[in-house]
Amino acid sequence: MSSLSRRNVLKAGAAWALSPALIAWGQDAPKTAPKVKTPAKEVAKPKADPYADAIFVKGEPEKVAKGSFTIAVLPDTQHYSEKYPENFAAQTRWIVDRQKERNIAAVLHLGDITNRNTPAEWENAVKAMDTLNGKLPYAMVPGNHDYSDGGGCKDRTTMLNEYFSLEKMKSFKTLDCVYDKEPDRVENSAQLFSAGGIDFVVIGLEFGPRKDVVRWANEVAAKHKNRAAILITHAYMYFDETRYDWKKYGTKQSWNPHGYAVAKATNDDVMDGTELWDNLVSKHENFQFTLNGHVLNDGLGRMTSKTPAGREVPQMLVNFQMKPKGGDGWLRLMEFDSTGKNVKIVDYSPTRDERNESKQNKFELKLG
Repeated sequence: MSSLSRRNVLKAGAAWALSPALIAWGQDAPKTAPKVKTPAKEVAKPKADPYADAIFVKGEPEKVAKGSFTIAVLPDTQHYSEKYPENFAAQTRWIVDRQKERNIAAVLHLGDITNRNTPAEWENAVKAMDTLNGKLPYAMVPGNHDYSDGGGCKDRTTMLNEYFSLEKMKSFKTLDCVYDKEPDRVENSAQLFSAGGIDFVVIGLEFGPRKDVVRWANEVAAKHKNRAAILITHAYMYFDETRYDWKKYGTKQSWNPHGYAVAKATNDDVMDGTELWDNLVSKHENFQFTLNGHVLNDGLGRMTSKTPAGREVPQMLVNFQMKPKGGDGWLRLMEFDSTGKNVKIVDYSPTRDERNESKQNKFELKLG
């Protein structure tokens, strides 16, 4: 299916996602919906199939090629932390168990670690992520649900630093630096790791990064210009193969950082995907790709844009929180070949022991 056709299909099926109530809160429906009397002759509509486009294949992905290495991606674990901690634990346990045979080099968490920013949820997240401690480097960013009372993203308060403290991040030996204006906080960080003879820097940015945070990120990217850079942040791409663009689309794109209370409380000091492309990614020739979660509908999207110098940069959305049991344990595996320029991507669930081989869940990238 072409990007244009898929975009039209997704837009047609996403009317529910554009309601003012959902936009105001984020991804969650109101806790108590008004009671509506259903006419006697009206037939209830069946729920949309969360796997309508899936192509399931039993078993793990094929073995990695000689000289290849893997990066594992964990998007939006919010419902696991709240209701299904066994799925979160199964993901990180599988990653560690397969670390050697799949040559897994790092784990990237794309935000919405929790759903309501509560101690109980953060404790579940810590139990799952601690499985990686001392075995694999990982990077994390906060999502909108990781901020404020109840995960309402009204301000920049979060329990992230209480459960994944700077001291804890330093102990992993991969932390390069954090946002210089907040030296004791980890919402914005740079992590260093190497794999397959390639030196990487992962620049992780908060939900709707502030302008000065992006200034810092530019300095980090420039400092590590000889490293392959990866940007992870919670909100960047939308589900219809476009970036978030408040100036162009406004509320026609749901869940843009500019539409949240935190933007109103900070004189709109947030950036969306297009602003991050214009003010950060496109300005450096070492960014290899970007990753984000956050977005509903089918939770998948990708596009490629050229820098002013003509180098192509893939950008990807991946989010499974809409699947049963908070996401059905799905994670993304990115296998880099020995050159580091060809990447095979497939989504796999250790709880289902299945991979999804639809065109949106299994594909290849060419890195510049």
